[in-house]
Amino acid sequence: MASQPFIVTAELPPDLFKWADALRRTHFPPERNWLQAHVTLFHSFAPSLRRELPALLARIAAEHAAPSARIDGLMDLGQGAALAIASPPMLAIRERIAEHFHGALTAQDQHPPRLHITIQNKVTREAARALQAELGRALESRRFRFTGLGLHHYCNPHWQAQGTWRFRGKEGG
Repeated sequence: MASQPFIVTAELPPDLFKWADALRRTHFPPERNWLQAHVTLFHSFAPSLRRELPALLARIAAEHAAPSARIDGLMDLGQGAALAIASPPMLAIRERIAEHFHGALTAQDQHPPRLHITIQNKVTREAARALQAELGRALESRRFRFTGLGLHHYCNPHWQAQGTWRFRGKEGG
């Protein structure tokens, strides 16, 4: 376990988390659904950063107000579907973390992500298209604020929570 990477997430408000997690439980193949609904900011930080990561996440969360965001439609994952999220303020926070760890990021984490919540994956292309069509008819844009930053230890295939730091900064500050 000591050699497994760390994952950083953007934490969802309780009402949005509950809704998205229910969608995930309904549409994700149950034999592969080991995680709850989440928004991944970084997929893999080296275990050697286990002390530095929490300190930086705590400092950034204390300095920033809760970033605004919105559900901005569906994202086609090929063999799945996700809720697409637009949030320039969260991407700016992510960039700050990326700059701090420049030189320590994996190739996957060197590029800004397309923020999303996966609700279905590892299904046939036909099943993915069917869900996208079904949800696309009823999905409305939904505004929210991320509540904090989360740190998880990857324990193949599960994640073990290592901490959550709530945004506490003042608006406009």
